[in-house]
Amino acid sequence: MRVLIVEDAADVSEAIAIRLGKFGMACDVADTCESAEDYLAVQRYDVVVLDINLPDRNGTELLQDMRAAGNRTPVLMLTALFSVDDRVTALDLGADDYLIKPFDQRELEARLRALVRREAEQKSDVVTLGPLKFSPAGLSATLEDVPLNLTRREATLLELLLRNQKTPLSKKRLYDGLFAFEDADVGVNAIELYIARLRKKLAASSVSIETRRGVGYRICNDG
Repeated sequence: MRVLIVEDAADVSEAIAIRLGKFGMACDVADTCESAEDYLAVQRYDVVVLDINLPDRNGTELLQDMRAAGNRTPVLMLTALFSVDDRVTALDLGADDYLIKPFDQRELEARLRALVRREAEQKSDVVTLGPLKFSPAGLSATLEDVPLNLTRREATLLELLLRNQKTPLSKKRLYDGLFAFEDADVGVNAIELYIARLRKKLAASSVSIETRRGVGYRICNDG
């Protein structure tokens, strides 16, 4: 999952990025609306965490611009405002959810996972494919009820494939879901390595990862 965090308080944005990173989310951080617009111009995100009070503009203005441009990326607003009117205004402008500061990081993670599930082909908390079961909340999987030993990025890659079983995902799309801009030293061909590792761990089952030449990768159950 690729997340854009738009928050000018460095301690808050850093804490969010570190925490989400532990759960397999690749995070980019912008401290102004202008910086966020630069990120949005070149990168597709699964979800945006957007503070309302930003140095250069109000976050709701950025939200309005996104929706006016046809950008339907799920947006979770962070706000220190307790007014019901303020929260209703943000939702009416196109926000998908909101969280009041201060907040518990666990709730933020749960809300982000819920927003991403809305956009996915499989929307349940546990994603299944034949004998394979994956839990996004724990970044854990079982194959025929036996736990799979997955690294954080292998688990993230597996979730991307499972959430989009009907749609082959390009190497670039998978790369964008695993790596943030700060991982620029990692090339897109690293995806081939992670695909090979997953295939090895799934080899004894009916679940496989197909390569669609010129299109991308798709996970399927041959059983």
